[in-house]
Amino acid sequence: MIQLLFMVLCLEGMVAFLLMVKIGPLRELVMKCLDQVKMRKGTVLTIAGTISAILFSNFVSIIKIQNKGAKLGTMTPMDQVLWRTNLLEATLMGFSLFLGFLIDRMHHYLRKLIVLRSSAGSSKKEFERLEREKLQLKEKTDKAAEEIKLSQKEISSLTETLKKVKLELEEKDKRVETAEAHVAALQKQAADLLLEYDRLLEDNQNLQNQAHGYRN
Repeated sequence: MIQLLFMVLCLEGMVAFLLMVKIGPLRELVMKCLDQVKMRKGTVLTIAGTISAILFSNFVSIIKIQNKGAKLGTMTPMDQVLWRTNLLEATLMGFSLFLGFLIDRMHHYLRKLIVLRSSAGSSKKEFERLEREKLQLKEKTDKAAEEIKLSQKEISSLTETLKKVKLELEEKDKRVETAEAHVAALQKQAADLLLEYDRLLEDNQNLQNQAHGYRN
């Protein structure tokens, strides 16, 4: 029994050490083994209950041997051997239960730590993705701002050109109006000249008729 308890303590101590100190892939291997063990929670509780019952029985035996020795005034060699054996077994079982509880808590918090690290890693990736999207959006915004500035410059240039064209059209319209007025004046003057020419032809014809009459 004592040899078995020593083996259990050594095994538990090794497991606790591997949980505390990361040596290659051994910690992950131990974590997986403990996950499998915890899946059989009923068996673990049964073993822990059995050890606790044996521990309680050893304490009862130690108290009985002490009471017997107190009544007799001394303990027989056999009682001393039994007392020491029970005390050693109780001590080993107590340490075994303590280490088992310690391993359970270490496994629990390490599992939480792994989950937190995984969440932190995914959060970091999400943050980096958002940062990249933010930079891309900023680049697009800057590009759009530059395009807007260029468009504004083009609009300003087109507005100036349109103003110049309007001024040129107004000047041409004025020239056309002046030319039309001049043409109208020339047409009126030509009409007056034609009338005057017709009148002169008529006077000339009259004079010719009169001259012809004088000759006859």
